[in-house]
Amino acid sequence: MPVNQPEPKGVSTSLDKRFSVQRLKEQLIRFVLMFCALLSIATTISIIYVLITESLFSFGESEAFFQQVSFKDFFTDTKWTPQYADQHFGILPLLAGTFLIAGIAALVGIPLGLASAIYMSEYASPRIRNFIKPILEILAGIPTVVYGYFALVFVTPYILRPFFQDLLGFDVSVFNAASAGIVVGIMIIPMISSLSEDALRAVPQSLREAGYALGSTKFDVSIKVVLPAAISGIAASFILAFSRAVGETMAVTIAAGQQPNLTFNPFESVETMTAFIVNISMGDTPVGSIEYKSLYAVALTLFLVTLTMNFISYAIMRRFREVYQ
Repeated sequence: MPVNQPEPKGVSTSLDKRFSVQRLKEQLIRFVLMFCALLSIATTISIIYVLITESLFSFGESEAFFQQVSFKDFFTDTKWTPQYADQHFGILPLLAGTFLIAGIAALVGIPLGLASAIYMSEYASPRIRNFIKPILEILAGIPTVVYGYFALVFVTPYILRPFFQDLLGFDVSVFNAASAGIVVGIMIIPMISSLSEDALRAVPQSLREAGYALGSTKFDVSIKVVLPAAISGIAASFILAFSRAVGETMAVTIAAGQQPNLTFNPFESVETMTAFIVNISMGDTPVGSIEYKSLYAVALTLFLVTLTMNFISYAIMRRFREVYQ
């Protein structure tokens, strides 16, 4: 019978060293990955801490914003004039301007984004899809300040004023919510298109073939079979894109102006929450003043709005997600 020969001592030591080095590398990689994950969590916690301490509960000598302004005045007052002698801290004008522009952006971006997603998923050949998709993604790479100036020098004077003012008689301001909403809608098209296309392409091919077997046309299969099957991902893309529109900064600051009017007229100048944050951050407001602390109150409100939208998106995906074998 063969007898197992022991490994030479030098070979065993070499293997042990090699395994030790490999384990050390694995531990190092694990530590780096864990550090990256904890860093993102720590950043989020730090942001929440700053917003809360500056707006709700102050642990320093100066009072927080809501220790000087009541919640009732903040959420019910119809005037927002923190930088004037007659100070009012009602956030309703900022909320109205924010959701007005985001609503216009949704009306522009959702139909175009969904239509492009359906075309690339169901109709376009691989060659055409590979040509169109990078072009759409270029829109996401254009700086937002360029969109703002595009709205100011092209959309308002060459699209809105000739049609709505000259033909229909509406008074269109130089800075207005409509032009800002249009360019923000263009900005969110790549997000809606990409996420919706991924949801549509995730639908099993067997569902499409079953529809064709029943005599359905390509349009019927796309709209009545594939689209309902991917509704969870599509709805989530809509909400994420709307959240992106709510948080847009430079484009709306340039195009919509900085007048906090409580109005739903898209042709008037409005101010969004992000535009006010930019205005206060310019450096003209004394640090520690009530005007300065209003920045954190508005930022906290914006954070809660976008966080709520993200939770709604996640809940929709869990509730309506289709699981296929």
